[in-house]
Amino acid sequence: MASLSVNDVRDVINITAADIPDAIILKMIKRAEVTLELELGREIDYQDCSDAEKEFITILAAIYAICYLTGGYAVGLSFKVGDQNISVLQNIPPLDVLRAELDRILERLREIYVRSV
Repeated sequence: MASLSVNDVRDVINITAADIPDAIILKMIKRAEVTLELELGREIDYQDCSDAEKEFITILAAIYAICYLTGGYAVGLSFKVGDQNISVLQNIPPLDVLRAELDRILERLREIYVRSV
């Protein structure tokens, strides 16, 4: 089983603790965990989850972090990126790439859990 850390999220978007403190990243991880639980209809623990669940939570928390950095907002799987601060965001992967990866993982997780029921 896998365990997710705040640095896993930071690594996706190339930021440091100076950009977003641990406490805020942890809240984003928990929100992403709850979103995945709602999507799959099952309990998930980000500290003890499958690799696919970890990847989904990591990417969604990273998208939440992008929203935080840009002044955008995120609710569940819906997000709006605000004004971009180029100095902070220049190394972040394109949001559409992250969103496509998120959708792909969620679809696969749904398939896995439907088969196991």
